[in-house]
Amino acid sequence: MNILTAWDLDKFKGVFVAMYSAYDDAGEVSPERVKKLARYYVNSGVTGLYVGGSSGEGILQNVDERKAVLKAVMEEVGQELIIIVHVGANSTKESKELAIHAEELGAHAISAVPAIYYRLSEKAVQTHWQEMIDSSSLPFIIYNIPQTTGFNLTQGLFKKMAAQDKVIGIKMSGESVFELQQFKANSGKEFLVYNGPDEQYLGGRIMGADGGIGGTYGVMPELFCQLDTYFKESQIEKAQELQNKINSIITKLLSYPSLYGATKAILSLRGIETGSPRLPLLPVQENDWESLRELNQEIESLIKAFA
Repeated sequence: MNILTAWDLDKFKGVFVAMYSAYDDAGEVSPERVKKLARYYVNSGVTGLYVGGSSGEGILQNVDERKAVLKAVMEEVGQELIIIVHVGANSTKESKELAIHAEELGAHAISAVPAIYYRLSEKAVQTHWQEMIDSSSLPFIIYNIPQTTGFNLTQGLFKKMAAQDKVIGIKMSGESVFELQQFKANSGKEFLVYNGPDEQYLGGRIMGADGGIGGTYGVMPELFCQLDTYFKESQIEKAQELQNKINSIITKLLSYPSLYGATKAILSLRGIETGSPRLPLLPVQENDWESLRELNQEIESLIKAFA
């Protein structure tokens, strides 16, 4: 039996917020704040959440913390949103433990980057991913982000991974929409491709992406949902206009000490407290707050304008 018949791939298409971390004032994972943040996205129009990835600071958390985050998410919105869990860790052992835990909690899919720090061969990365795939019955989504992992997935290894029934997609965070299109073309089956770079959501969709997973979605999910709607309705000029406005926001967000600090600060202005990012990711500075208030107002005005 082809295991793909057990999954409705259409439910995995669309806009997924790469969910931020949520700490208390002492810097510890706060299940209560995790739940409030997850609840915040339910009525925004997004398809689901991508938990424990770059924006979620999963690599900076230990296994127990990552489990606590997912548990809180699943308890709060697991029946309302599609939950993809990033289980990648430096050790394969920890990655497998997180994959098993994700299945136990009822998550919908798992995903992982290659292990970081060590310069790994293709065989090592393949083995790392395969151990996760084999440890769970959940579908697996490759996460290719060469600019942070130092490993650029080749089409050769991709074809080997995609040939497996349980490998249903890839989050392509490289900067080339040509490579994104090639992953789509070389999958050899019905296959999900997610656009990673938020600045090129429209470009990724035009080149074949089935949706996107992104961190800046977290402060403007409504805008990305509207952008997706414009694309699906073939209103490309409106989509271009909105993508340009989104990119202006992203450029401003990137001007702060860290993107994560800026986005979390904006959420706090809306009454969603998630704490500061975990060092070495930097928080915003005291003199940043005035401009962040202005940026928040700009985002909220855009949301109203494109509603």
